[in-house]
Amino acid sequence: MRLLAGVLAGLVLAGCSSSSGSSTPQVAATPLQSPTSSATVVSPAPPPPPPPAHACYRLGYTDALAPTSDLKPAPCTGPHTAVTFFVGRLPPDQPVDGPAVHHLVSTACPRRFASFVGGSVDDRRLSLLRTVWFTPTLEQAQAGARWFRCEAIAIRGDQDLAPLTGPIAGALDSDTTRQRFALCGTAEPGTAGFQQRICSSPHTWRALRTVDFAAGSYPGTDQVKAAGQTPCQDAAHAVAADPLNFRWSYQWPTPQQWRSGQTYGVCWAPS
Repeated sequence: MRLLAGVLAGLVLAGCSSSSGSSTPQVAATPLQSPTSSATVVSPAPPPPPPPAHACYRLGYTDALAPTSDLKPAPCTGPHTAVTFFVGRLPPDQPVDGPAVHHLVSTACPRRFASFVGGSVDDRRLSLLRTVWFTPTLEQAQAGARWFRCEAIAIRGDQDLAPLTGPIAGALDSDTTRQRFALCGTAEPGTAGFQQRICSSPHTWRALRTVDFAAGSYPGTDQVKAAGQTPCQDAAHAVAADPLNFRWSYQWPTPQQWRSGQTYGVCWAPS
């Protein structure tokens, strides 16, 4: 913003003097001065700083689904439901709500999440530890913010996040924490009372293993359904108290789930 200060010239009238006889008024004047200006250049405000690289937040379920978040960090020693595990930079020439940024963030956060929580591909599929991500708001982006933030969360149940306690880094490398965040259910999958639950909450069924399919077009319901029969029966047999009398269940991927990236089925048994 430029500030203009004008200096106005003034005329100064001198007093009249007289001598004997006639008198003529004498006028002394200062010349009219040209206006001058001074300009103050204000530097643009620096862009807002990125969020801290290692922070904790008290997110609710709907907060975790939003593309942006203005919640302040919470002490990691107190109750929290999210942990920042990576803060990255966005390209300067792409809108924060555009497809290029969405592709960058939606691939970078899951890739880094795998290294952060550890475990195998199957361990992560059978866990309710998940990653979500946030980008700046449009207002923050207009002010120069060019960051994205990757968060680790745990799904406790239907539209509910679990409180995070203890270290999350490498959680799936340990059998103890792997079981705490494992995928369980309130009833047999496919029945009316079934809901996914974290295994640290009350449950009656547990996910045992996955049945993987090659990436590509959806193979069809008959094929994905048939592929899980033997693997799931074998998995349930291995953990059954009575190998001659046991139950098992299999969830195969639907076409919609396949399109969203779930190219595997899940084997279940009573817990």
